Amino acid sequence: MVTAAEPDMISTRAGQVTGAQVARHVGFPLSIFLVSRAVVWTLFGALGVSEGHSVMYLLGSWDSKWYLTVAQSGYATSIPSGLGKLTQTDLGFFPLLPLLIRATHVLTGLGFGVSAVVTSSVLGALGSVALWWLLADTFDLAAAELGTALVFFSPAAFVLTMFYSESAIILFVSLCLLWLGRGRWILAGVAAALATSADPVAVAVVAPCVLAAVGAIRTRRDYASLAAPLLAPVGVGAFFVYLWAHTGSFFEWFHAQRNGWQEGAYGSGLPHAFADLWNLGFANPNDTVRVLSAFATVAMLMAFARAHPPLTWTAYVVAVLAMGLFSPIVGITPRLLLRGFPLFAALGVGRSPRAAAMLLVLSTSALAVLTILSATWHWTP
Repeated sequence: MVTAAEPDMISTRAGQVTGAQVARHVGFPLSIFLVSRAVVWTLFGALGVSEGHSVMYLLGSWDSKWYLTVAQSGYATSIPSGLGKLTQTDLGFFPLLPLLIRATHVLTGLGFGVSAVVTSSVLGALGSVALWWLLADTFDLAAAELGTALVFFSPAAFVLTMFYSESAIILFVSLCLLWLGRGRWILAGVAAALATSADPVAVAVVAPCVLAAVGAIRTRRDYASLAAPLLAPVGVGAFFVYLWAHTGSFFEWFHAQRNGWQEGAYGSGLPHAFADLWNLGFANPNDTVRVLSAFATVAMLMAFARAHPPLTWTAYVVAVLAMGLFSPIVGITPRLLLRGFPLFAALGVGRSPRAAAMLLVLSTSALAVLTILSATWHWTP
C-alpha cells in the first residue's frame, strides 16, 4: 500500500534513522502506552479507595493470582479432587509470564508482586512499539498511531496492567506478523514460539505462520519459510512435555481447564449467553458483555475487511475467534478480542480525525466501565 508515509518508513528500513524518526517510531507508541496506563492506574487507585483494597490487591486478583502462584512456587503436581472451583489449579495457565516474573524477581530482588508489575509494564511498553511498527509497516503512520491507541485503550486493556498474558501476546504476535511480512522466517518462528508459550489462545499464531509458508513456497519456492510454522508450536509443545514429566500427563493443562473452568458442551459459550440474556435480561453482567461483544465483533470484522489487511492477519484473527466460539464458557469476550488485537488495530486505517476521536472516546468509556465492573467483582475478565 503506497502512502505519504512510505518514504519515511523506507528510509528507516535502509538504516537512515534520524532523531525525529526515532522519537516518533518509538516515543509515540510509548507515550500511548504510558497515557493508557495512567488512566488504568488512576481507575484502580480510585476503586481501591472506594472498595477498601490496595491497588496491588486489585492488580493481583482474578487470573493474576494463578500466574503469581506459579512464579512463586512452581506448578502443582496434580489436580485437586472434586468439581468446579474446588479443582481449580495453576496447571491451567501457561508458563511464559510466570517465568518472566520470576526472572525479574531474581535479577532485581523485588518482591513477586512488584516484579509482576515491572514485567507486565515492560512487556506492554515493548508491545506498543512492536504493534506500532507492524501497523506502520503495513499501512501508514496515521494508522499506526490510531491503531495502537485503540488497542491500548480497548475495553479489556486494563488487564495489560494486571498480571495477565495479553501484554506478551501483543508483543510476540506483533513481532511474528511483522517478520512474516518481511520474510524473516526464523525470527517470526521464534516470536511465535514465545507467544504459544504465553497463552492457549496465542496458539492461533501458528495459522499465519502456516499460511505465509504455503504462500512463499507456492510463489517463490522459498522452503526456508517452513522455519516459521515448524518453530511456532515449540513453545506450547515444550510446556506440554514439561507437564508430562511433572504430572505424568501430556494433556494435564486440558484436564485442569476442563475440571476447573471449561465445563459444559464445547461451542456452548456464546449460545448460552444469548439464551440467558433472553430469559433473564441483564441480570448477569458476564452474559451481557458476551452478547454485546459478539455484536461489536461483527461490526469490527466489517471494518477489518475494508482495511484490507494481510492474509496472515486474517488467519490469526479467525483462529482466535474460532477458539473463543469453540469454548464452553468463553464465547466472545473483550479479553478474547484483545488477544485478537489486529481487529482493534485495523480500525485505525483511513479514519478521519472526527471518527478517530469518537472511536477513542467510545473505547475508553468501555474500558472505564469494565475496569469498574471487574474491580467490584460484578464481571469476570
